[in-house]
Order: sequence, then C-alpha cells, then structure tokens
Amino acid sequence: MVFAGAAVLVLALGLVVLMVVRPSAASPSGSSAGGAARSAPADDSTDAGFARDMAIHHQQAVEMSFIVRERTDDEDVRRLAYDIINTQANQRGMMLGWLEMWGLPKSSAGAPMEWMGHAVTPSGDGSLMPGMASDAELAELEAAEGREAEVLFLRLMTVHHRAGVDMARAAVDSARTDVIRNLATGMVRGQQSEIGLMADLLKARGAKP
Repeated sequence: MVFAGAAVLVLALGLVVLMVVRPSAASPSGSSAGGAARSAPADDSTDAGFARDMAIHHQQAVEMSFIVRERTDDEDVRRLAYDIINTQANQRGMMLGWLEMWGLPKSSAGAPMEWMGHAVTPSGDGSLMPGMASDAELAELEAAEGREAEVLFLRLMTVHHRAGVDMARAAVDSARTDVIRNLATGMVRGQQSEIGLMADLLKARGAKP
C-alpha cells in the first residue's frame, strides 16, 4: 500500500509539472510574465487564496482517482476517474502557474479558506478543508476492491466535488482576475455535471450518495 500511494503522488506530480513548466501559456491574452506580475492580485486576495486552496483540493481528487483506477475494472468508474485526473491536474497546474507568474508564494502561512471569510482549522485527520477525505478514508479506499472501492470512491468524490463547487462559486463572486473567474465558472459546471453522473453510478450499484 505504501508503494502504491507513492506511485500515485509521483504520477500526479508529473502531470502538474507539465502544466507549470510554462506558466505564461495559461494567460489568455499571451501577456508577458512581467506584465502579469505588475498587475498581480494581492497575496491576501481571493484570487491567490482560491488558487492555493483549490490546488490542494484538486491534488487529493487526483490521488483518489489514481487509487480507484487500480482497485476496479469497471469501465464507467475508471473513465470518470481518468477524466478527473486529467481535468484537475490540468487546472491545478494552471493555478500554480498563475501564482508563479504573479510572483506570489504557492503556499500560505494563513489558515485555509481565509479568502472566503471563514477560515477553517485543520482537524488533524488529514482533511485540510471541507470535502476532503481523511487519512483513514483514503486508507479504506486503498484497501477496498471492486464494487466496494467504486462505491466508496463515488461517495467520497461526491462530497469532495460539492465542497469544490462552493469554493468555486465564492471565487466567481469575488475574484478580480478574469482567469480565476473563468476557471471557477468552468469548475462549477463541470463538477456539478460529475456529481449528477456519480449519483447515477451509485444508484446503479444500489447505493446512495
């Protein structure tokens, strides 16, 4: 299990590195990094806070998706997990790239969710923000196989997505950069669609969210 977990993190990191190598590619206007830095949002802004927190949130979604792909042969669940890996690793790379382009640190000494006006104190169980799975839940997913792994993944990811949608909506309402507002808008649509798909997949397995 330790080896599998390490492999998951290495693969996820590799996907992110591919997106961060050229952060200027994430700018829809093609402006230089210097120009982006001059017009960068503040370190305590919604834009920076959302990018940092959602990057962490996405990292766990990618990790859980890699895990379930190793635990089931079901094509529907494996396809959903593949889509989450590609979409969220891509988005995570974009957010980290923007932080670099803005000249801002990729992590903060402050509490998660401060940018939303209600900072959270990590519970100590590994779930750093709302919606995130605990260390015990991740261990349970790694130990599961087949239908059990599918149902657990779908339930955990549904909760994960719901919290992600709440975060994205807050960014849509209060971010000042177009890149963050546009990305957050896409996240709301995409994750709501996947929540509906996961409800159908759970129903097909005789389970509830």
